[in-house]
Amino acid sequence: MGFKAGSLGDSRVEKLKRSMMSRSRMKLWMIRATTSILLWTCVVQLMTLGETWGPRVLKGWPSCFSQESAAAFVVNSSPEVPARVLPPKRVYKNNGYLMVSCNGGLNQMRSAICDMVAIARYLNVTLIVPELDKTSFWADPSEFQDIFDVDHFITSLRDEVRILRELPPRLKRRVELGMIYTMPPISWSDISYYHNQILPLIRKYKVVHLNRTDARLANNGQPMEIQKLRCRVNFGALKFTPQIEELGKKVIRLLRQKGPFMVLHLRYEMDMLAFSGCSQGCNKDEIDELTRMRYAYPWWKEKIINSDLKRRDGLCPLTPEETALTLRALDIDSSIQVYIAAGEIYGGRRRMASLSAAYPNLVRKETLLEPSDLMFFQNHSSQMAALDYLVSLESDIFVPTYDGNMAKVVEGHRRYLRYKKTILLDRKLLVDLIDQHTTGSLTWDEFSNAVKEAHAERMGNHTKRLVIPDRPKEEDYFYSNPWECLESSNEDETLSSSI
Repeated sequence: MGFKAGSLGDSRVEKLKRSMMSRSRMKLWMIRATTSILLWTCVVQLMTLGETWGPRVLKGWPSCFSQESAAAFVVNSSPEVPARVLPPKRVYKNNGYLMVSCNGGLNQMRSAICDMVAIARYLNVTLIVPELDKTSFWADPSEFQDIFDVDHFITSLRDEVRILRELPPRLKRRVELGMIYTMPPISWSDISYYHNQILPLIRKYKVVHLNRTDARLANNGQPMEIQKLRCRVNFGALKFTPQIEELGKKVIRLLRQKGPFMVLHLRYEMDMLAFSGCSQGCNKDEIDELTRMRYAYPWWKEKIINSDLKRRDGLCPLTPEETALTLRALDIDSSIQVYIAAGEIYGGRRRMASLSAAYPNLVRKETLLEPSDLMFFQNHSSQMAALDYLVSLESDIFVPTYDGNMAKVVEGHRRYLRYKKTILLDRKLLVDLIDQHTTGSLTWDEFSNAVKEAHAERMGNHTKRLVIPDRPKEEDYFYSNPWECLESSNEDETLSSSI
């Protein structure tokens, strides 16, 4: 019994020792794990501060990445996708933060974003991802990241300007409390205006909010680096979301399966007619409806409009009937697919009858795609416009019937990509020729020959912008013909072909 008792006691002692050792090891492991977590949290916080506050806050601190190693930084989300090399981050003293609220439709906002990136780069400030317009006629609730690939936008420009999704927390709280300086910059301003007038405000208030962005940077007279950066943003950094890109490719694929296609940007929607006051071909009830709509929107400043006079001056979009005559006069093949890049045409089938008769292969995204494809795009006019933009770039012929923002930006993009015909219609001449033909003053052959002769040099040919000092609204728009960016690409192409 004594032996057993002794053995039992020794056994308990051994168990107790093992238990104590096990607990000690557990405590040591817990201490090590907690320490590791705390250290890792500190590292992450320091990296976040570095991203947010920039070199000004961490001035003199050692960096985990040199410029050389940053240049080699790659992003690879999956083994199937090839690694993407990111440009090295540009290091500069941050003068403050620039917030912008874009106004207008998709393409007006697109060109404005390009301007704001160039301005932020020139002022050495941090740009906050732009806010899109949600209060315009279209009332599209889309955010920037719903239309554009925001990660690509930020990373592709990291060697030029720092862009953040939102303000750092301390400044964000100030803005939420209304402590922010807000202003509209002066239209068509030179870059020196932003350096002399806006930069001091940013330095003073730390954050400045520009609440209007349409046409706020001059077309001409800017440094070449500014002009080329505007192009880089437009043609490289502003990619649409993968969802929009894929759907755009699907539409193009469906069109290509049936041969060549023309995109007709038929700007004959209700909002355009109400805004412009153009009512050619409309009945009395329609004219009254358009007039009521024009008076209902206070930001449409011009209320009393002479439609006939405006049309004769070439300031109205061509009607569907005028468009049909023009395309026929230009000898556009009647069997070609005609993709209508527009919203709902005012007057519906009645107004589209002559165009449908002349070009029976009329299609729209709504007729090419299944309703399920467009389900998430409904009531999002900017996302719908993005689809039309992609299809317009790839078309064999692009014909805008009005020189609005989409027409201008697509024209410039097609110039940059050196694609096929972009027919720039001379509306003032056309309505005069159409009226002469309609009244019998011109035979069809005379009319057709006059139209073709007038547009022989209006096919998107390479040319420099028309500059009109002190009248920027009347001169050529930078984004319709960014020749500063086209010449270098054309020279590179010539050099490579000669080699």
